[in-house]
Amino acid sequence: MVASIPHPPGLPFLGNVFDFDPNDTWGSFKKLADKYGPIFKIKALGKQLVIVGNVELAAEVCDEKRFRKNIQAPMFQVMRQAVHDALFTAYDHEPSWGIAHRIMVPFVSPSSDDVRLKELQEMASELVTRWTSGSDQPQRVYITEDMKRLTTQSAMYIFFNQRHNVLGGEGPPIIELLEHASWEMVKRPNRPKFLTWLLYRDVYEKQIRDFRGMASDFIAAKRAENPPKQDMLHALLSAKDPETGETVDEERVIDEIITMVVTSTTTAGLITFSLFFLMKHPEVMAKVRQEIDTVFGSNPQITAQSLSRLHYLDAVLRETLRLSASAPGFLVEPIPSDHPGDVMLAGGEYRVPKDQSILVLLGAVNRDPEVFEDPETFKPERMLEESFEKLPPGAKKWFGNGKRYCFGKRFALQLTMVVLIEVLRKFDLQMADPDYQLKVTGKEIVAFLQSPARLFAIANPRKESSHS
Repeated sequence: MVASIPHPPGLPFLGNVFDFDPNDTWGSFKKLADKYGPIFKIKALGKQLVIVGNVELAAEVCDEKRFRKNIQAPMFQVMRQAVHDALFTAYDHEPSWGIAHRIMVPFVSPSSDDVRLKELQEMASELVTRWTSGSDQPQRVYITEDMKRLTTQSAMYIFFNQRHNVLGGEGPPIIELLEHASWEMVKRPNRPKFLTWLLYRDVYEKQIRDFRGMASDFIAAKRAENPPKQDMLHALLSAKDPETGETVDEERVIDEIITMVVTSTTTAGLITFSLFFLMKHPEVMAKVRQEIDTVFGSNPQITAQSLSRLHYLDAVLRETLRLSASAPGFLVEPIPSDHPGDVMLAGGEYRVPKDQSILVLLGAVNRDPEVFEDPETFKPERMLEESFEKLPPGAKKWFGNGKRYCFGKRFALQLTMVVLIEVLRKFDLQMADPDYQLKVTGKEIVAFLQSPARLFAIANPRKESSHS
């Protein structure tokens, strides 16, 4: 028998608009999931969205024979005004994302590990220098802000050879542009159109011009290099797709530059959440540091081989992603078919329209009590090798799904590990505010991502003898 999908009561036309905190959309979704269960639906301004929040349903809607990435959401449509059919915003049927993906993917693959890790370690060393300020005294450091700046600086340097001290507030005003544009992307679809026209008509258009102008400057700088660094931007400008032989025109190169800069900010969330959990659990931090000291000793060089030996740190990152994925959900939709009927879920228990947008809510999926015992507790041991391998596929979706899986996963994990290695080798860390309560709202965070807001720490330089 087909069951009705639960839903909160709403108002005519407005639907469930008032069930959402505009500054904490993901938190609002999680509260509704806690109340209405592993599947529910909402309506807002005439649009319906189905949300799934357990491992079994997540695995079902991630079946690529039945479902595909959905970018019909209003925010995606606003993003497409800026970057069109780029990697993150392309429809499945658009060939452009496949062409760009095949040209770009060597620069986030194992074949480029040696160069990338060397450059990531340079970036992390700049963070260490900033946190010591030439002193061996404890420093109060702003983790949320510094990680956002570090990840942006790293992406600009490694992918485009743009060497700016973003950590120190120098270079193009990209952080401010990211913040303002991301909030406009989120809020623009939810405003009455007349209000956008009256008060915000030119705001987003100017932000797009600023982004594209900055990307054009990157291209001009690349063309002036002699010889050019063989990086992602060089490939986008000069390489041919190995499958079709096509190249990427300059407007699409600009699209991909903006996409890589924007999406790199998810890594800031992962690093910041990791440091938050380590400071909240000093016994875990001690085990991570011991593993780092054992693997590296006095050898400063980080390699792919040495990273592969950090099993406990790897488990810490997986557990951090489980509890606090920086990109806390993704959208799918049924693949169009000639079948005229609705799509059935959970073995026929639920019925959804064949063009229905479905949100995989990771904050609920990753806390499924059927899979994770004591799901609110931070326990890296559950993510160690054998335990992790036994988890069902629906419990490992924090980087998305299938062919549209997170393009920069390797870059994100390597940057996170390198930063944590360098920070924990050089500093003892503790919360600046022992009573800090985790919040993921705040204007200093890119709007559609999650990261601990206003997280400060005391960074006390370690004595050389303690880790030599």
